[in-house]
Amino acid sequence: MKNIFKPLGNEVIYCLSFMKIVLIGYMGSGKSSVGKQLATKLGYQFIDLDVRIELEESKTIPELFSENGEIYFRKKENEVLRDIVNLEHNFILATGGGTPCYGDIMHFLSSEEKTLTVYLKTSLDILTSRLMLEKNERPLISHIEDKVSLKDFIRKHLFERYYYYNQAKMQINTDELCVDEIVTAIVAQLF
Repeated sequence: MKNIFKPLGNEVIYCLSFMKIVLIGYMGSGKSSVGKQLATKLGYQFIDLDVRIELEESKTIPELFSENGEIYFRKKENEVLRDIVNLEHNFILATGGGTPCYGDIMHFLSSEEKTLTVYLKTSLDILTSRLMLEKNERPLISHIEDKVSLKDFIRKHLFERYYYYNQAKMQINTDELCVDEIVTAIVAQLF
């Protein structure tokens, strides 16, 4: 089966005959929370890319980075992502914040007709507030001691990543929305 993309005025309606929805966005944008709830609502499988990599490698992401380096991790991430996208069933995939920015991943995802990329667009201020509370659980930012430094760190990353994030087929501004509302906004654009 194929997805059918029907133009309706200036909008595109996605008919769900068979769909793989890939959530992208910066860390703290809610990809996992939204993905789990969206999967439940649509009756799809939820897959977390980082969890899948950790299971395959029998190591945590921080261990992979420290023991094998970022190049190894990005190659593995690309390989696992492609394996998941080639699955022949519906799913919601939550990616890592940097996933779409390496190699040809966004080109690959964009060229897959059964795959819909959704960018959970979250402002710098919201990300900074959320990540300040979670920084001890996130190895990439655990060393950052104050809110100003964290905001500068995120700002730099967002600047580097906007090019990739903005290639998503769908964008949802998450700033004023709770998880339920984000899920509802995605579903509303699918039908």
